[in-house]
Amino acid sequence: MSVLGEGETKIINAAMEPEIVDLANFLNKMGAKVQGAGSNIIKITGVKKLKDTGYNIMPDRIEAGTLLCTVAATGGKINLKKVVPEHLTPMLHKLEEAGCILDIKKDSIKLEAPKKLNSIEIKTMPYPGFPTDMQSVFGAMLVNAKGTSIVIENIFENRYRYVNELRKMGAKITVEGKICIIKGTRKIYGAEVVAEDLRGGASLILAGIIAKGKTTISNAKYILRGYERFRTKTQFLRS
Repeated sequence: MSVLGEGETKIINAAMEPEIVDLANFLNKMGAKVQGAGSNIIKITGVKKLKDTGYNIMPDRIEAGTLLCTVAATGGKINLKKVVPEHLTPMLHKLEEAGCILDIKKDSIKLEAPKKLNSIEIKTMPYPGFPTDMQSVFGAMLVNAKGTSIVIENIFENRYRYVNELRKMGAKITVEGKICIIKGTRKIYGAEVVAEDLRGGASLILAGIIAKGKTTISNAKYILRGYERFRTKTQFLRS
């Protein structure tokens, strides 16, 4: 760990996500000397040791976004508490574009979804842009939206592995390079599908909730790695 190394370590082109800032705050509370978290240059001055401490980690913005999208896809309402809305800004803008009504407070978000979502365009970008981790979840949310939605993945390759699984459920999706084209359909149907990664797996849960019939998701270990008690948190939802 650089915080225990001798001298100064400089990280250039560092990620700027809130999780990086939260980690730096935690380490600094333990006695580390980390500067610049939240910018693209982080400087770390080594210390000899770290001390014990207590720390409350930040709310999970990706889990919060997933829950909001799931409610939006079902045409429901939710009052999501203990969140940091400014961490979700690009997601909230897209939910509003899709037709959702939002009431944003200091640490809560109320969402009321329309009966039918509008089609939208999404481009993933480094933070503070639209997060690549939410691309597949929004993709699943939009399978029943009015019109044609466009998703452009600018961060990672192989982020569209969930698409074939959604096709098994009747979704009308095509992929051309980094562009995913989603033509809204009236209904999708339950099927046996496979989670290929964490966020793609979450998108399949969303799809299963809005689908007609039973959906079985294999490789659920990927989903469980990133979502705590997700079944409990979503079991009140239905299409």
